[in-house]
Amino acid sequence: MSDPAVLIVDDEPAIRRLLRTTLASQDWRIAEAGTGEMALRMVMDSPPDIVLLDLGLPDRDGVDVLRRIRETNPTLPVVILSVRDDERGKVAALDAGADDYVTKPFSMAELVARLRNALRHALQQEGTIPLFVSGDLSVDLVRRQIFRDGTEIRLSPREWDILRMLVRYAGRVLTHQTIMGQLWGATGDVQQLRVYIRQIRQKIEIDPERPRHILTETGVGYRLVQI
Repeated sequence: MSDPAVLIVDDEPAIRRLLRTTLASQDWRIAEAGTGEMALRMVMDSPPDIVLLDLGLPDRDGVDVLRRIRETNPTLPVVILSVRDDERGKVAALDAGADDYVTKPFSMAELVARLRNALRHALQQEGTIPLFVSGDLSVDLVRRQIFRDGTEIRLSPREWDILRMLVRYAGRVLTHQTIMGQLWGATGDVQQLRVYIRQIRQKIEIDPERPRHILTETGVGYRLVQI
């Protein structure tokens, strides 16, 4: 695979310079846009492998830019980078189709890891990878089997539906509303979802109180990580 191409969309030259320097040193190919309109033109003319998108753009709201990207390129990974750390803003961006959300100020190591996770998820979606393996956990989506350290784990039908959805979008933050909307429709209840997540963790995590596989994004939703 060639070096990944990232489109950095941010109106702050200092932020773009920091990102350009760090990512280029790790063999990323860099393109930059300082406005939403410029970003949309670049996505249309020469789609990158991934977009790193600031929400506070001078010409239009970043969530609107994200929705426009999703209209023309629904599978393009988009990671939000923003000073907004309120839960409502995160949920709005994730529900609009963002793959992940990183808040400024940020750790470059964490940002790069999240970019790579988003790219990995996109590649998995392009192919059909029925077996998810992460540390001591393996989930076979075809045979509907789950193993931890070689021991088979039994889930209820609803627990399986939730875990299967998390596997399909491994590495991506799924909001409460996204999960409930797909599995329960309009009748979903966040507390009910939390109960199911707790039950799944009791079965697949070595220490459910310190989960390694299913992580909580406080007030937002959940993410299945690949160890």
